[in-house]
Amino acid sequence: MADRTTALLAPPRSPQPPRPGPGSLPLGLLKTARPRQWIKNVLVIAAPAAAGELFSRHALSQLALVFALFTAAAAAVYLINDARDADADRAHPTKCRRPVAAGLVPVPVAYATGGLLAVAAPLAAAALCTPLTACLLAAYVVMQLAYCVSLKHVLVVDLAVVTTGFLMRAMIGGVALGIPLSRWFLITTGFGALFMVSAKRYSEAVQMAGRAGATRALLTEYTTGYLRFVWQLAAGVAVLAYCLWALESGGTAGTGVLPWRQLSMVAFILAILRYAVFADRGTAGEPEDVVLRDRALALIGLGWLAMYGLAVADW
Repeated sequence: MADRTTALLAPPRSPQPPRPGPGSLPLGLLKTARPRQWIKNVLVIAAPAAAGELFSRHALSQLALVFALFTAAAAAVYLINDARDADADRAHPTKCRRPVAAGLVPVPVAYATGGLLAVAAPLAAAALCTPLTACLLAAYVVMQLAYCVSLKHVLVVDLAVVTTGFLMRAMIGGVALGIPLSRWFLITTGFGALFMVSAKRYSEAVQMAGRAGATRALLTEYTTGYLRFVWQLAAGVAVLAYCLWALESGGTAGTGVLPWRQLSMVAFILAILRYAVFADRGTAGEPEDVVLRDRALALIGLGWLAMYGLAVADW
């Protein structure tokens, strides 16, 4: 009887980490590299597409290479971040399933693989692309590693770093192909990224309000009113910059049937307004999830792509 009582009063044993099986290490490394996030790297085609220099064989081969190198650089950051946060992730209800935290990928292996990719990606860019491309990629790696170590705990700076990461993705394709980057393109991309990043932070703050310890510590330092102000400001600047960019070539149709570039302003503004619906509700999570799960927003995006494509083709 005493043994049974002791067993009932004893604290439950923590679950044992899963035993790695054959092939679990490569699969764990791949999962840690966040394949789901690779869609963000499609932004490398933004500048060449905007300049109408996307479909030559040289451009496509260079952009495929830049996409692969940027994906490798981002994977390096994810691996090092998860290795560094392994102990904290094990205590988190969902992050404990990450391969490093779960023991499928040993911490030294994650550090070594991440470090190798962090060095190899810029070196490969220096050998296969332009020196400026390698510098931009190296700057991205250094900035993101600094974010993992300390900058993610600094108010406002954390928003700026994540936004700059998106902006670098949009810039690097143009840099690799030697395409001059319009100032309005950079402003639109930068503030559009800030709009989505701050909308995501705002949504996290709204959803996690009152759940102590359930979210990243920095969110407790922001107020929802401040984050709302940031995404509203960013949305306004992005719309204004895009309109100035669209009007930069003039308001006439030229040789095309209609002034498609100027008409694309309507679709862009509608997309911002539609995205703001989710931001206002506090349901704007990952940008790719918002776009893919909302049919209206996806259709608006396709309409914008069609009009901008017609403008580039001067149809």
